[in-house]
Amino acid sequence: MSQNPPNLRPDLAPKATLPSDRRAGQPSIGMVSLGCPKALVDSERILTRLRAEGYGISADYAGADAVIVNTCGFLDSAKAESLEAIGEALAENGRVIVTGCLGAEPDYIREHHPRILAVTGPHQYEQVLDAVHLAVPPSPDPFIDLMPAAGVKLTPRHYSYLKISEGCNHKCKFCIIPDMRGRLQSRPQRAVLREAEKLVESGVKELLVISQDTSAYGTDWKDRDSKAPILDLTRELGQLGAWVRMHYVYPYPHVRDLIPLMAAQSSSGGRVLPYLDIPFQHAHPDTLKRMARPAAAARTLDEIAAWRDVCPDITLRSTFIVGYPGETEDEFQTLLDWMDEAQLDRVGCFQYENVAGARSNALQDHVPDEVKQDRWDRFMAKAQAISEAKLEAKVGTRQQVIVDLVEDDAATCRTMADAPEIDGNLFIDTGHEGLKPGDIVTVDVDEAGEYDLWGRLV
Repeated sequence: MSQNPPNLRPDLAPKATLPSDRRAGQPSIGMVSLGCPKALVDSERILTRLRAEGYGISADYAGADAVIVNTCGFLDSAKAESLEAIGEALAENGRVIVTGCLGAEPDYIREHHPRILAVTGPHQYEQVLDAVHLAVPPSPDPFIDLMPAAGVKLTPRHYSYLKISEGCNHKCKFCIIPDMRGRLQSRPQRAVLREAEKLVESGVKELLVISQDTSAYGTDWKDRDSKAPILDLTRELGQLGAWVRMHYVYPYPHVRDLIPLMAAQSSSGGRVLPYLDIPFQHAHPDTLKRMARPAAAARTLDEIAAWRDVCPDITLRSTFIVGYPGETEDEFQTLLDWMDEAQLDRVGCFQYENVAGARSNALQDHVPDEVKQDRWDRFMAKAQAISEAKLEAKVGTRQQVIVDLVEDDAATCRTMADAPEIDGNLFIDTGHEGLKPGDIVTVDVDEAGEYDLWGRLV
């Protein structure tokens, strides 16, 4: 039984486990999926298309005729990790196709790994398939190679990421995602709902809604009927009978209209969870201006208070950057003071890094590494203390939880306040033997730690 403190890298998705289902003589492809949950969805789509064409999926290098590496380019450290993964795949297999965010820089990749077979950019599904066809021709058997309606999933069967849009219209100086993934392109609502319905029909109990800017969903449509289409989409998703968890929600004014949906229980048994993942990034107005982000931290505190008035049980998660160029000690202290006021439930933080192509590289007064580390330590100590106090307040309460894993010594579960991998867990260590992943059960909380809870089945 392992405890699960928050993951501090916002560009990382849960580690994927590849299914392995190869028939005799079937061409097989391996996949290494790096980056955020949005990239994990891209990997699922690629593998679903390949599986439908008759390819097997290999869980190891040795069993694959070629390997796709879906890369991340969010930070320079993530780029280094992607290059390392490409090198490992070349060493272990030798036939490698590169895609994903770092694929937007093909010359950079080929400079380090000239032996790769092909490079494609993010969400270029057709180009990836073309590269696979060229390297490993398909050999489908229409009587055997059948696909489940939900396609290939790289997450456990009981939860799934639901990507509702691509790209982003923000121009944050520290981020190059819009340069790699383009401007906002929202999926049609009927397509999102159809995918969600298929996932729920296949046994998914929790839908994790993701995009680069979830609250901007649909605002790129001309002649749209609704000013904020995310409200209509969320309302429909909440009627499907599954938990719905909202990620990457910018605090636009219309977000306040999401909160009543979170405060109400759906008649279908589903639930728009009282949970918002909002990328605040910082609290000092001057730092936010240098980031080219809205500089209204004080007004944000008012919004948080208004959300909690409507939905007292709402869980707020966010990520922050410390050591941004020009950040003074006073600006950092403002962030700590803001945290005291905001009392966020779940917090991740990372130290600023230069990223090739980011406008923030040219800013003056870069913060020394040792100062970044000191501020990160102090910020996380503050966040941990808030988390510990909030969890202690849950002792004695009754919570609904979803079961993720059942082992001999305990069942690892999550409350409505916990997203998979990035938040905490609730452990049931007695009477858990009959549980299975995907069960939603009620527990009495009897113990709390820094990030996790323990409870008993009711």
